[in-house]
Amino acid sequence: MNQKQLIECVPNFSEGRDLTVIKQITDVIEQVEGVKLLDVDPGKATNRTVVTFVGEPEPVIEAAFQAMKKAIEVIDMSKHKGEHPRMGATDVCPLIPIANIGMEEVAEYAHQLAKRAGEELAFPIYMYESAATKPERKNLATVRAGEYEGMADKVTQSEWKPDYGPATFHPQAGVTAVGARDFLIAYNINLNTTSVRRANSVAFDIREKGRLKREGNPITGPVVKDANGEPMRLPGACKAVKAIGWFIEEYGVAQISMNLTDIKATPLHVAFDETEKSAISRGLRVTGSELVGLVPLKVMLDAGCYFLRKQGRSTGIAESEIIKIAVKSLGLDELGPFDPQKKIIEYQLAADTNTPLVDMTLERFASETASESPAPGGGSIAAYVGALGAALATMVANLSAHKRGWDDRVEEFSTWAEKGQALKRNLLHLVDEDTRAFNGIIEAVRLPKGSAEEKVARKVAMQDATKNAILVPYQVMEQAFACFEVCEAMAEIGNPNSVSDAGVGALCARAAIRGAYLNVQINAGDLNDKAFVEDILAKGQKVVDEAAAEEEKILKMVATKI
Repeated sequence: MNQKQLIECVPNFSEGRDLTVIKQITDVIEQVEGVKLLDVDPGKATNRTVVTFVGEPEPVIEAAFQAMKKAIEVIDMSKHKGEHPRMGATDVCPLIPIANIGMEEVAEYAHQLAKRAGEELAFPIYMYESAATKPERKNLATVRAGEYEGMADKVTQSEWKPDYGPATFHPQAGVTAVGARDFLIAYNINLNTTSVRRANSVAFDIREKGRLKREGNPITGPVVKDANGEPMRLPGACKAVKAIGWFIEEYGVAQISMNLTDIKATPLHVAFDETEKSAISRGLRVTGSELVGLVPLKVMLDAGCYFLRKQGRSTGIAESEIIKIAVKSLGLDELGPFDPQKKIIEYQLAADTNTPLVDMTLERFASETASESPAPGGGSIAAYVGALGAALATMVANLSAHKRGWDDRVEEFSTWAEKGQALKRNLLHLVDEDTRAFNGIIEAVRLPKGSAEEKVARKVAMQDATKNAILVPYQVMEQAFACFEVCEAMAEIGNPNSVSDAGVGALCARAAIRGAYLNVQINAGDLNDKAFVEDILAKGQKVVDEAAAEEEKILKMVATKI
């Protein structure tokens, strides 16, 4: 199943004092459909505002461009003063992969943005971090060296020719750096001490750059230097982690304040565990932690699964339960409530998405189905029945993983449970997707048809919507058919006390397939592309026939064990 790609954009604008100017920039961001503005953080001393928004790549790129354009209109860099290094009205504009997208693809989007901005807005742009065109431009500090005051000369130098836009200085806009980088997590770990010195000792154990190497006494001994006279360091335990100890008056405890700059190199849970090891070795104890800002869902799921594995438990449990384990294991609720709906980026986006069916109670869903409204219809019901089949097979896997005496098989059953959970999620998504597909046909039918052009456009829209209304239930068939593998495995090797549940799961899977195929057939009658119709009906019939055989095989297997 195709999952939604999400990227985050964190532009820094060279204005942190005039809130009316800042609002003009954030207003154009919010006007772009499909973009969620997550945070606006102005700083008076730095005279700089950090804005965070997220969405699918295309709308994010559009919002970033519009923000750059507005920034040039409302910010005059020739009059700018502030403590933070800066070189442009939009000083930096990094793009960050959040979900279902790789860094290389994000870097391509960064180049698309920079190319358009350079050409249409006519000011110099450099690429940095993972989007850099030259190794020496990877580091933002190197690109920004000389700041705004030095850019008029810098952009004319051959070795510093801008990647996009003219090689001439734009006094009002200045220069912008556009890049692609990893997600940065600001994370604080709480200690049972008030001593900043002891907290710093832990921070030095953890952070990548570690501590200075000394002779004799590790605190007061002379610093060891290399052949060039440079101080030598003892590296810390965690790559791509910056850390320092401090005391928080508000909480009355010392913390390790961290920036995790590459969560692939050091995931959140690894930073926590390494801090705990260091703290214990120094007679301290970690009591909890806090996340500053939002995090991608994957960070929390990876942490939850990590701690579940340490407990010898299945990782194929519900997403909400995995997150609960992460919160409790990391102590994220020690200093205050931790609300996943507010702290996880994907959940913030979902709050703005209309998904009425999967959010309903069972009773309301049944009543909505029974109402005079044509949606939800058979397609959505087929997807939901398939989700129940996947859920039953997953339940057997989790019960098997938890069975006394089968501790050596936890990983085996956990793998099956993860497969079942993925199928369940996909089928639940298709419950609403089928209703959206039906609504797409209704919207196309309602398009204007007064002129010849409108009639053509309406006909094309109706055909596109009809094809989608065929493909969605066909996806239900594919996902439901994949459930048989988990059902069969659980009937064969799962907890024998739950073998009937695996059988019911198989029955649900076949019902979902047959129901979805009825929707494929009825919608296929309205499509003009006969070659497509012939192909999809043949494929669908094959799935129906194979499903009957799979169901029969599993039910026979179940019958021998009941």
